Amino acid sequence: MSERKRLFTGLQPSGALHIGNYFGTVKPFLLMYESYESFLCAVDYHALTTIKDPKELEKNTFNIVAAYLASGVDPEKAVIFKQSDVSEHTELAWILECQVTVPFLMQAHSYKDKTAQGIEPSAGLFNYPMLMASDILLYDAEVVPVGEDQRQHIEYTREAAGKFNNLYGETFKLPKEHISKDVGVVPGTDGRKMSKSYKNTIPLFGSKDEIASAVMSIVTDSTGERPENVFAIHKLFKPESELTALYKENKNKYKELKEALIEDIETVLTPMRERRDSITETEVKSVLETGGKVAKEIASKKMAEVREKIGAN
Repeated sequence: MSERKRLFTGLQPSGALHIGNYFGTVKPFLLMYESYESFLCAVDYHALTTIKDPKELEKNTFNIVAAYLASGVDPEKAVIFKQSDVSEHTELAWILECQVTVPFLMQAHSYKDKTAQGIEPSAGLFNYPMLMASDILLYDAEVVPVGEDQRQHIEYTREAAGKFNNLYGETFKLPKEHISKDVGVVPGTDGRKMSKSYKNTIPLFGSKDEIASAVMSIVTDSTGERPENVFAIHKLFKPESELTALYKENKNKYKELKEALIEDIETVLTPMRERRDSITETEVKSVLETGGKVAKEIASKKMAEVREKIGAN
């Protein structure tokens, strides 16, 4: 086994990728994954809570993997795989669900938020935290890069692992969240967290016109020294120190500031978009097949240990 700590991250293929996905999950992974034994998972079973169209799920899963490859992730330096290719994820989720209580799961912020948005309160959505815990615990991951809004999921994972360890003996490592100091919650065009559910996103691989349309829709106000929603997104693409003078010189010139933001977004995203367009379905399938075999081997060994502990070997 590698002496390096293990890192696990996943991105749900529930829709078109946006810059919140990039800065919240993709970029943090890119900056740190080579320092760890890293696992990158397209968590397609999680997406079943909202996606019912098989072709859409398949397309979105391809896009997730292609996005990581386009961003610069080297498949030789990370295990890239699909959740549904490793059946141990759902097997362990059931076992963990038998350790935690309904009141415990009822406290999940994500469940409350999504049902408040009108998403059907399915059993899968309710049990979501235990499937996420299984994703992490199967690989003895110690580090999990997430956005601030997912901190609770890692706390739930530690709680579930602790309950199992206390009952059956030391089995799972307790992971720690890694939240970028620069990016906790990526703001959307309306000032709330950027989310497909809120329809307030800026597309990661959209055309320049699509990006411009999204940026021009950013909600601004006239009460402060600068349009804070625009600035909050802009500083993701350019150092705050470089933006101070620009915003001072263009005080109350919202159109000019948004146009500057569009150009800075294009500077960062255009090379990625070009790489993304060159990635083929065959390439993605090959990466997932290779990564799936490695992940399956590790997960099956962990599940053999779990089955032995619970008396189901």
